[in-house]
Amino acid sequence: MHMKGEDAMKRLSQDKMVAVVKELRKAKNLTQEEVSAMTGINRQMIGRLENKEYIPSIAQLEKLAELLGFDITDLFEERTPLMFTAFRSSGMSEEEQKGVNRMFEMMLASKQQLLLRKAMTK
Repeated sequence: MHMKGEDAMKRLSQDKMVAVVKELRKAKNLTQEEVSAMTGINRQMIGRLENKEYIPSIAQLEKLAELLGFDITDLFEERTPLMFTAFRSSGMSEEEQKGVNRMFEMMLASKQQLLLRKAMTK
């Protein structure tokens, strides 16, 4: 069964987001403290974001995009099937599984924020 809607799904790539934020912050010679002051985002949150431990809210992501000069849509990638992750999880340690579960929770929260924002802007 081919579902057209599923093919069009994209997800926020945390790897792309971290790479873009870090690279552009450094290219503009800004410290995490300076980015914090200019965006109102807590400096610790910027550090956690750059260490893949935090996904910013839509409002925070918009502030970062405006300051650093990137397009948020460039941070999305085609959604990949979850079968590989589910299959691979059987070989993970408990700590790795907790990390994966936490990442999925953050991704779902991010998706909910995007859906809410999309609904509110119509």
